[in-house]
Amino acid sequence: MDARNIGLRNIEVADTKICSIDGENGKLIYRGYDILDLVKHSTYEETAYLLLFGELPTEQQFRDFKRRLEEARGIPEPLIKNLKNRPRRSQPMDVLQSCISELSDYDLNIEDTSKDAHIRRAIILMAKIPAIVAAWNRIRSGQHVVDPIEEREASHSANFLYALRGVEPSPDEARVMDVCLILHAEHSFNASTFAAREIASTRAHMYACICGAAGALSGELHGGANVQVMKMLLEIQDPSDVEKWVETRLKSGGRVMGMGHAVYRTTDPRADVLARLSTRISKEKNNKWYDITKRIEEITKNWMLENKRQAIYPNVDLYSASVYYSMGIPMDLNTPIFAISRIAGWAAHVIEEKFAEAAPKPALYRPKAVYVGKYCGPMGCEYIPLSSRHAAPASGSTLDK
Repeated sequence: MDARNIGLRNIEVADTKICSIDGENGKLIYRGYDILDLVKHSTYEETAYLLLFGELPTEQQFRDFKRRLEEARGIPEPLIKNLKNRPRRSQPMDVLQSCISELSDYDLNIEDTSKDAHIRRAIILMAKIPAIVAAWNRIRSGQHVVDPIEEREASHSANFLYALRGVEPSPDEARVMDVCLILHAEHSFNASTFAAREIASTRAHMYACICGAAGALSGELHGGANVQVMKMLLEIQDPSDVEKWVETRLKSGGRVMGMGHAVYRTTDPRADVLARLSTRISKEKNNKWYDITKRIEEITKNWMLENKRQAIYPNVDLYSASVYYSMGIPMDLNTPIFAISRIAGWAAHVIEEKFAEAAPKPALYRPKAVYVGKYCGPMGCEYIPLSSRHAAPASGSTLDK
């Protein structure tokens, strides 16, 4: 098997109109719009609408979309009761994944497979996922769950921060969160999005697709990477210790989390935006997290160059970790916040997978594997009854002691 194709890398599996990534030049496009333009001019709600419907909304369409999000933010009382009965040590992503599945219980038209029904479910999930993440954090902390902000003009990001803290955020904090959500909303066929599309190809419903995507996102090589970045920053503690830490890690064959990407061969454009947010917030909070992160980027780049390794650049996780931490957000909520944002992209891909306009019609994903296992000849291995098997146990096993 060609090593370049391990993990399906460079293998084209579907057409999409949702997102384009130019890894050589560091460009990220949502539905034809550059991510840097969206960050500068748009909001998360407008970006979510763009991803879901394919075009930027008119004023009336935008008002209607926001209204639908507002009306869907409430969490069913039985689900809240279930959250209160969970062990406080439960991992936020595990809690979120199970709640996404549970939401299907409250969809009275779950058998409706129309495109409109899928859009309705997408809006429900966009509204409820932030509410669930915030509710769980408050429940596990012994706090009461708060209702959404009554002010109808409050943004999606402001509502999440309010639900998380019980105090309305400043406009600047809400905007920082909004930018973070826009940056994380979509990224083509990443692991979690591919998981969602693969599940969609089986004709499973939206909740099942998003549940699977959340499971994929939870891994430390995907959505969990920014948690590992923050653990790294906390371990290093001081900018003066970065060089020794990075060199020790790289010389031992380890990796520096937040550096390198499967697609980008230059700086991830999202990382540049997050770096600017990180330096601003670190100065406001008078902390060291941006300084440590910047040193990690510099030292890692230099070490790779000096040791004639492939050039490496920061990805979206490197600076998002310090942004969230500086905002006082619990570290284990970093990945759920990723899900709060990425639900827009996931849902768009599920709908595209199910209702693709181009021929041929969507088919069940069924990739082929190269078998490299045990081979006993053209007729296969001979089955030996259990009582007649006398193979020696593996060296070092407890059976030979």
